[in-house]
Amino acid sequence: MALDFSGQNLRGRNFKGRQDLAGANFSYADIRGANFTNANLTGVNFSHAKAGLQQSWVISAALVTAFLVLSALSKSVIVALIIASLVVINVAMVASRYSWAVALTANLVLTIAGSIALVLALIISAVVTGSISFDVILAGAVPVVLAFLGFIYLAVVGSRGAIISTARARVEAGIVPFSIAIADECLKTAITNTGGTSFRIADLTDANFTAATLKNTNFGSANVTNTCWFKAKKLDRARVGATYLEKPQVRELVITGQGKDKKFDGLSLRGVNLQAANLADASFIGTDLSEASLQDADLSRAKLKQTQLDATDLTGATLTGAFIEDWGITNTTKLHGVRCEYVFMRLPTKEDPDPLRKPDNKKEVFEDGDFADFIQPIFDTLDLYHNQGVDPRAVAIAFKNLTQNHPEAELEIVAMEKRGDDKILLRAKTAPGSDKSELSAEYFDDYNQLKALSQSQQALLIEKDSYISDLKNMITTVLQQPKSYTQGNTIMSDISGINIQGSSNVSGIAGGGSVANLGTISGNVNIALNQLPDSPSADKPGIKELLTQLQEAISQSSDLPDEEKAEALEQVQTLAEAGKNPQESTKQKTAKTAITMLKGIFSSLPAIASLVEAGNKLLPAIAKLFSLG
Repeated sequence: MALDFSGQNLRGRNFKGRQDLAGANFSYADIRGANFTNANLTGVNFSHAKAGLQQSWVISAALVTAFLVLSALSKSVIVALIIASLVVINVAMVASRYSWAVALTANLVLTIAGSIALVLALIISAVVTGSISFDVILAGAVPVVLAFLGFIYLAVVGSRGAIISTARARVEAGIVPFSIAIADECLKTAITNTGGTSFRIADLTDANFTAATLKNTNFGSANVTNTCWFKAKKLDRARVGATYLEKPQVRELVITGQGKDKKFDGLSLRGVNLQAANLADASFIGTDLSEASLQDADLSRAKLKQTQLDATDLTGATLTGAFIEDWGITNTTKLHGVRCEYVFMRLPTKEDPDPLRKPDNKKEVFEDGDFADFIQPIFDTLDLYHNQGVDPRAVAIAFKNLTQNHPEAELEIVAMEKRGDDKILLRAKTAPGSDKSELSAEYFDDYNQLKALSQSQQALLIEKDSYISDLKNMITTVLQQPKSYTQGNTIMSDISGINIQGSSNVSGIAGGGSVANLGTISGNVNIALNQLPDSPSADKPGIKELLTQLQEAISQSSDLPDEEKAEALEQVQTLAEAGKNPQESTKQKTAKTAITMLKGIFSSLPAIASLVEAGNKLLPAIAKLFSLG
């Protein structure tokens, strides 16, 4: 059972190294000065907690500050020393625009200059007054000692990198000059490390700091994956170490949840918690959002070019109108329940504000739940790249042989892409754990041997195998489709192809092209049908047999125009893809839509048309096998 410390006074308590705090409740607790170093705080609730310095430390800091201020105002010579110090700081400010190293060197210069000024002040005081004033010693020694300690801290202490980077971020954000930022960061670090709340090296995965007060709190080297900072107070006064919180704009984002129209290009936001955040029209080009939580976030029209989304949770997020060029989703990216009507496969330009929209038809949109099925790529694939003199027959035979020799690999073609002149990429899905290197080597050994055979010898091998024949025809069709695209001002290699796994609404997503003619579509359907199991009963046709009959009826129909015939065949392909898992709810939904589309197509035909009769007979039987009847 999780521990409950809610509302308790825990000032100065030591929880260092505690591994039994996972899921504990510290909401509304006073944890000022508490030590959580290296503790297991996964899923802990710190909402509305008050962290930072204990009251005694606050009073001490205030007394020291007041003492220094009063001392500085006590003698005119002290004012002169302060002015001299400010001159050196100004030099460092100017230098920092050109070199950060110069700004650090200024601290050493300040130490040396202050030491010389102190010696001269002591000599002058001794000569003029005949004695050495304590005020002079205090006024000269304090800034010298502080400057020297600051330099040593930056030069030696292991956390200097975090101090410098945080200071630099504040400067770049236009908050303070670098010299002042360095001094301030050193002071905060010293105070926090000695009297503030410490979460150093703690595991804060999924922890909740909603509305917590975090001034003078140390998060150095802590794991802050999916940590919630919503409405956290004074986070800018905490030690955040080398985390995504270093950047002021990121701190503002996680606190407010408002990132609309803002740029986060190239930032490392790995593990950030942006649940339900407003990120519409935001730019994340080249940003690392791996392991981030984007549940229910609004990413409408967001620029996600080359955004890394490995293990990112996009459950329930809105992606309508997003630009997903080369985005880095993986098989661990969660896309369940994504709300998306359409996306763009390229970034917009003045010439093309809606580049490569999917679905291609601007009158069509993804239905609920369709986006994840259609856009999530096949990650565990065997990529067979043929770079010269492609022989479609040899490719088809070699691939069929590979599937027969390795049934455990569950090979399934999902895409073909033309890459330049006479080059093609054959992409096949494989079972998890398959040795793709071994499969590739065996395939190309067989392919090269088959390629050396005469056409008549090859013809004998494929004469009685419709699968090989269909595959050969598809490869030939892809090679005959010359297409190209440009990126910037550069003409790229021709890329065209057929996306085997998909839907009529998202044609050609893998290769950037679309299905060109009825022959290609029929080849798609044949491939999909051949991947379905045969009916176990010869007297009772299964999904494969019924769809085969439907395909033949559509292909042979003289009443259906070619355009509608192509659309009808694509719906048959969709049913074939769904038929691999006919009892899965998403597949049943897809099948229901496809059957409805087919009924709509057939309704325009005369009642006596043979296709209408076939449809009336076959569609109810197909629906029943999907448990839709």
